Amino acid sequence: MENIKETTPSSSNALKQYASMYNRDEFLTLNEEMSFGEYIELLKKKPKLARNAFQYVYDTIMSKGTETFTRYRRKHTRYNFFSDSNYPIFGLEETLMDLVDFIHGAAGHYGTEKRVLLLHGPVGSSKSTICRVLKKGLEAYSRTDDGAWYTYKWVDLPFEGTDGIYNTDTCPAAMNDSPLRLLPREMRDEVLKDINGIHVDQAADGEKHSVYELICEGEPNPRCKLFMKELLEKYDGDWLKVVENHIRVVRKCHSESDRIGIGTFQPKDEKNQDSTELTGDMNFAKIGHFGSDSDPRAFNFDGEFEVGNRGVVEFIEMLKLDNAFLYDLLGVSQEHQIKPKKFAQIVVDELIIAHTNNPEYEKLKANQFMEALRDRTVKVDVPYLLRWSDELKVLEQDYGPDKVKQHIMPHTLEIAAFFDILTRLEDDGDGKLDLRDKAKLYDGRAIPGWTEDTVKELRDKFTEEGMSSGVSARYTQDKISNCLARHKDYINVFHVMSEIKKGLSISSLITNVEDRKRYEYCAELAIKELDEILKNEVQRALVADEKAIERLCNKYVDNVIAYVNAEKMVHPITEELMDPDERLMRSIEEKNGIPEQGCDDFRRSLAAFIGTLVHRGKKFAWDSNEELKRALEAKVFEDVKDTVKLASLTKEAADLDPELQEKIDAIKTRLIKQYGYNSQSATDVLDYVSSIFARGDTSE
Repeated sequence: MENIKETTPSSSNALKQYASMYNRDEFLTLNEEMSFGEYIELLKKKPKLARNAFQYVYDTIMSKGTETFTRYRRKHTRYNFFSDSNYPIFGLEETLMDLVDFIHGAAGHYGTEKRVLLLHGPVGSSKSTICRVLKKGLEAYSRTDDGAWYTYKWVDLPFEGTDGIYNTDTCPAAMNDSPLRLLPREMRDEVLKDINGIHVDQAADGEKHSVYELICEGEPNPRCKLFMKELLEKYDGDWLKVVENHIRVVRKCHSESDRIGIGTFQPKDEKNQDSTELTGDMNFAKIGHFGSDSDPRAFNFDGEFEVGNRGVVEFIEMLKLDNAFLYDLLGVSQEHQIKPKKFAQIVVDELIIAHTNNPEYEKLKANQFMEALRDRTVKVDVPYLLRWSDELKVLEQDYGPDKVKQHIMPHTLEIAAFFDILTRLEDDGDGKLDLRDKAKLYDGRAIPGWTEDTVKELRDKFTEEGMSSGVSARYTQDKISNCLARHKDYINVFHVMSEIKKGLSISSLITNVEDRKRYEYCAELAIKELDEILKNEVQRALVADEKAIERLCNKYVDNVIAYVNAEKMVHPITEELMDPDERLMRSIEEKNGIPEQGCDDFRRSLAAFIGTLVHRGKKFAWDSNEELKRALEAKVFEDVKDTVKLASLTKEAADLDPELQEKIDAIKTRLIKQYGYNSQSATDVLDYVSSIFARGDTSE
């Protein structure tokens, strides 16, 4: 006992230290209570408190701001809401623009508020992620001052309560109903008229015309309607006494885990699921107490439609549901009403967002009996990404240095992303454009002979790219994960590409032989791209000695100026006069693709360029001219390559002469310091590149 007493103070101090991190003020703010009269006064200061679900979701998205950019001659909007989350969405700007347009239209009462939003696309195209971001965004926004929203509760009820249904002390409003629904119709119309005027006045001058109208439709839920009726009878119809004595307005926050304003429904086994999971059901244990199987006090308002009131309901793989479930969507979407079995209609206010894959959607289109649902559905396509850099961001999100402690060789994720993109592209059919070049064009990279307009034409021609075929990012993520589990120290691009190629023959999603062959071909193309990347990188590491390049540049420029001026040069050792070194000049110019008949023009233009710099008081450097820079690097690379003998780079140090080993170590050091390799991956890439050059596969 003495030991316990001794440790108690220290434990208490530790607890106090951590407890100080708890934000009590935030708790009090998020659980704010007020009278009904105070709520009406607050409405006049903050009219947006009267927003419906569509308006609330729209404001949630817009709260993070937007950016505009132009791509393929078309203006695009990027919504920061989808990129600033813990689950950022990359590259789906057009899809998200369509989605926000739908929600914006619903917020403005343009008709889409009577529709189901259906996200349609292949597996792994981010449909679920969009819903997740939306739900998490609602939760976060509802905890801000701008995102505050309110419901109400009943207090001091003067009639008998029942445990599990309500009690006399306090009873929350079913479905987190809006307090405005408690207003009689004529009073509600006047309140809305007043706060809409204030809402317009608060908008900026240039935005007043686009301010959405605040509305509140429908009656209270059946239970609250019953309470109001009984209390009005008790107070002889004095509505004011009812709300002053028995209504407290309370703030709420959206929460999927607490089932507040966010409902999620997914298909289950048909034997263990029925429509009451959507609409709610009678509590049969309470029917005997209240004497009626339609008494609202015995009804469980716990269906996903009721749970999602004032927010969103997500239907996971909606079209895999039995038709009986889909019929419930008709009334909810068109009339915003639920009709549970043997119970009164319930008014709901919510955005219904669903998602489905291609096969199920094709079944819907073919089902003539589901015409009504199709008519009430707005489809938004969610394709696979077609931009290389966007797909890379997806992989980096999961396998970046902040997520993975193992070393991942540079370009591993880059080439894996490139493979993904290649599988989603269609061949142009005329052989004019290689798939690798097509992927680069879509990524905004310059390819000779192709312009932004021609790229737009390609996108317009191949409209099914990203929707009809290709592997999902999940496939590649699984292969990277396998490599990380198998190789404890680090993984390289060769591990990943081997895993990708091996997985194509056993994947349950790749059943078509032609698709498998095409994906294998795409893997080979990705490896070709890898070869070019690694060769160029090793080349840059080899020629990183700027002093050597500078010496070569000075030598070349001296010869060019002497040639252009028809002058002799002095031999550095013998001091004899000699002609400019034609062999040296041509060896560099050839690296730049300059033909012999064009060398005079190139030399004269270079001499003129140097003369202009000197005239302006500037000094010519080896990297002042981009064409000359590339040629000098290629020449130095050639010389160093021959000296170092790349085919021998992987031999043990003991087998190499000290001078050669020193050069190899210098190359590895540059790869590590400048390009992000570690010792092992630098060795691997040098080994790989040396084998390419040993085969004579050089890049001249």
